[in-house]
Amino acid sequence: MIRPFAPSHHAYLRVVRASAWYDLVITAGFATPWTYALVHDALSSLGEALGLGVLPALDPIQTLYANLMGSVVVVWALLRILKTLPVHGLYDGAARTLFSMWLAYAPAHGAPRLLWLFLVVEVAFGIVQLVPWWRARRSSLLDPAQFSLPSTK
Repeated sequence: MIRPFAPSHHAYLRVVRASAWYDLVITAGFATPWTYALVHDALSSLGEALGLGVLPALDPIQTLYANLMGSVVVVWALLRILKTLPVHGLYDGAARTLFSMWLAYAPAHGAPRLLWLFLVVEVAFGIVQLVPWWRARRSSLLDPAQFSLPSTK
């Protein structure tokens, strides 16, 4: 029988919580049409100032998708802050892997290069949250005691 594994160090839970706080701070402004308009303007100004490009003009569909993403990420962040579990780091790492792929895809296909800044954080939090699971899984697979038959005495 393969035993379940999970990073259980307090430091790991602090990382899971820190990634949740980052998500809450960064995405809360995306959760409503009114706050998203402010975030959109701020990100466009930052992109222009850094020479990384501006966001496209606001439109209702873009705002809808930003609000949907912001709402879901805010709820997910609050869950990880209020009830931090090791498995939340595993799921968050998986989600960050997906986000990272799309954050790399977008500027590679013409979106403002400003998105690369967010990609760095996504990849970093993804690695820090997934590597302990990978190591635990790898060591459990290499443990021959895992695969021994139970004693019949």
